[in-house]
Amino acid sequence: MGCAPSIHISDSRVVYHSSKESEECNSPHQTNTTMSQQQQGNPVPGLFIKSSNTSTYKVRTNSSKKDKRENSQSMEAETQTSRSSVKAPVTDVQFGPMRLHQDQLQVLLVFAKEDNQSNGFCWACEKAGFRCNIARTPESALECFLDKHHDIIIIDHRHSRYFDAEALCRSIRTMKPSENTVIIGVVRRHADREESSILPLISAGFTRRYVENSNIMACYNELIQLEFGEVQAQFKLRACNSLFTALEKSQEAIEITSEDHVIQYVNPAFETVMGYQIGELIGKELTEVPINEKKADFLDTINSCIKIGKEWQGMYYVKNKNGDSVQQNVKILPVIGQGGRIRHYVSISRLCNDNNKVEKTCERVQAESQTDIQTCRHKDRRKGSLDVRSTTSRGSDGSSQRRHSSMARIHSMTIEAPITKVINIINAAQESSPMPVAEALDRVLEILRTTELYSPQLGTKDEDPHTSDLVGGLMTDGLRRLSGNEYILSAKQTHQVAGSLISPISLNDIPPRITQAMENEEHWDFDIFELEAATHKRPLVYLGLKIFARFGICEFLNCSESTLRSWLQVIEANYHSSNSYHNSTHSADVLHATAYFLSKERVKQTLDPIDEVAALIAATVHDVDHPGRTNSFLCNAGSELAILYNDTAVLESHHAALAFQLTTRDDKCNIFKNMERNEYRTLRQAIIDMVLATEMTKHFEHVNKFVNSINKPLAALEENGNNGDGESIKTVLTSPENRILIKRMLIKCADISNPCRPIEQCIEWAGRISEEYFAQTDEEKRQGLPVVMPVFDRNTCSIPKSQISFIDYFITDMFDAWDAFADLPNLMQHLDNNFKYWKGLDERKLRSLRPPPE
Repeated sequence: MGCAPSIHISDSRVVYHSSKESEECNSPHQTNTTMSQQQQGNPVPGLFIKSSNTSTYKVRTNSSKKDKRENSQSMEAETQTSRSSVKAPVTDVQFGPMRLHQDQLQVLLVFAKEDNQSNGFCWACEKAGFRCNIARTPESALECFLDKHHDIIIIDHRHSRYFDAEALCRSIRTMKPSENTVIIGVVRRHADREESSILPLISAGFTRRYVENSNIMACYNELIQLEFGEVQAQFKLRACNSLFTALEKSQEAIEITSEDHVIQYVNPAFETVMGYQIGELIGKELTEVPINEKKADFLDTINSCIKIGKEWQGMYYVKNKNGDSVQQNVKILPVIGQGGRIRHYVSISRLCNDNNKVEKTCERVQAESQTDIQTCRHKDRRKGSLDVRSTTSRGSDGSSQRRHSSMARIHSMTIEAPITKVINIINAAQESSPMPVAEALDRVLEILRTTELYSPQLGTKDEDPHTSDLVGGLMTDGLRRLSGNEYILSAKQTHQVAGSLISPISLNDIPPRITQAMENEEHWDFDIFELEAATHKRPLVYLGLKIFARFGICEFLNCSESTLRSWLQVIEANYHSSNSYHNSTHSADVLHATAYFLSKERVKQTLDPIDEVAALIAATVHDVDHPGRTNSFLCNAGSELAILYNDTAVLESHHAALAFQLTTRDDKCNIFKNMERNEYRTLRQAIIDMVLATEMTKHFEHVNKFVNSINKPLAALEENGNNGDGESIKTVLTSPENRILIKRMLIKCADISNPCRPIEQCIEWAGRISEEYFAQTDEEKRQGLPVVMPVFDRNTCSIPKSQISFIDYFITDMFDAWDAFADLPNLMQHLDNNFKYWKGLDERKLRSLRPPPE
């Protein structure tokens, strides 16, 4: 079988015929020169000599000019048909964001003799549209490769008597152009012998082997697989040279580490800034190189962000090799790789000593206002907006005329949080602003520097003492006044379940009266006080069993109903029945509201089963062991819990911690005992987060985040006509961050939903919470403690005013936002009715829960 007429043979011992001559035959004509004159071990000029020491080929440099000219001519061996050229189209290859253009592939065949196998590859190259060269000797193969830089080299490994294929491969691999070349070894087919190892070929530099098969289609398939497999992969790797060139020339310091924070690359700019040489850094863990500040909270802040796949950006100080402190603006980006996991971290740093730093920061940050509150639909029950001091009323004395260039440096803190970026932008704007604008921005900076960014600024106490006392009492952690009195609330004392309480209760043997009291528990107007009376103030166990069964909680947790029953009994036993408000009836009420919200269509579309389980458990335990006193009281009294939790979210932290202590200390009530470890940790974190969200000091923060992250994006999508279940809406609803906000909002609304209950229940709850506040005020006076809420004096308090203030400042905005999300018209109607009820009593100057009988 002859070779294709388009193929020219490259060999120093081959005489090439003209194109006209090659058209007249089916295979390339060649004339063997006489070799007899090359005797006595004298090498043929220009041939490669195999070195026994190196097992590679090396070129002799004493070849004649004639030999070089013939070799040069012989390597003009490109695939071209006798009558027309075969030209493959340029292929576009996508490599990340890069679009690359791949030229026609070039193939080098190294076969000492023409045979069916070499002819098969020749025809396959022509069929695939590849350019092809053929070399007969190692010398011509190396010279041809240096000239053409082939994408694929196919070496005949079947006949060791002609040349050493492995030595030739090693020689090719020593050349720089071979870095991205695919080299194939053709090996014999041995049907009667055991399969040999591929390792010697791999060690020699071969990419893979090809078991001889001269069938043209088999050769063609091999080439096509190489083109779209190894060749394309190597083509992409070759393109990385341009990326590394950009990195090497970048003026920003760049560092790349592995997922385990082992340094893999630093660019020259990084070496210059930090004073290290690349050899001192590569392969070392970040902890081995003292370039980062050793601040645990600082590192935790960064790691908590980048380990979940988010970009982190901020300013911090590092120490270079000489020990000097260097301030840098740093951006750290996680790179997702195989398996969807983070495989690398890229750190891009810029020194903070240039004058344009703030302006560049301004260009990167998109300023978006997050302070507007959703317009309220219940205008009739809202108080007027609070007066804010005019931003231009400040004096124009000498101090106000000073620019604040120094403040820009002060606010370039170690960690550049979003609020710091905003302050830096404002400082930059002040530098070139007229005096009135600069003074207005001064006022803005004063507001931003407070830690209470989400808390409303109230007027003086003379305007509305009820509102001031109520909001102040719920939104602060006390006066922190040292006194000789200590309020002892032990965090170690928990209530055991009395033997009489551990009766075999299940959904199948609940007493008829209790069953009847729970008939409409799926509806909002369900009467929790009827269930409280039927169960002798133990509604939580019964309602919990029914609701948990409805949501399949036992199936999710893989626990028995008896374990769940024991758990509910233990939790209920640790609620204080002596509290007028914070008792197990309140817990059951919040559980009922939570279950009701979870059944709403929008909420069901958003939350996963584990979210529902977390919400129901959090509602059950959210006030366990509540002492009937506020956080402010405990902090002022110096209670053990306040000391334990550093006066921060004291009760909420205690509720969450005690709930897990009670659950896990006894297998009989451990509803988590059969859960897989990672799933348990996820569930535990969700429960804790929801319980902590019930702390009122973060009330406005949670509501504002919900409005700006959930309500406003959904409203914008609906205004644009996308009111179906589109991908954009799904993205807003199901992102992990937004699901957390939704769960927090859900339990907050369930916790303080009393003003949205039917009027009789609303009145009952108002009486109970007032009595608890009255009792606290009485005890504060007895113990000589600061009185947190003086208006809650049982002799002078106006309950209608306190309810009006509570609804106006806490309830209205929150339930407007929650209603816009979950669609709760019945709750909003109850809220309107109840507000008007309290307003009517107040207008009649009544201070009681109900009007006097006529």
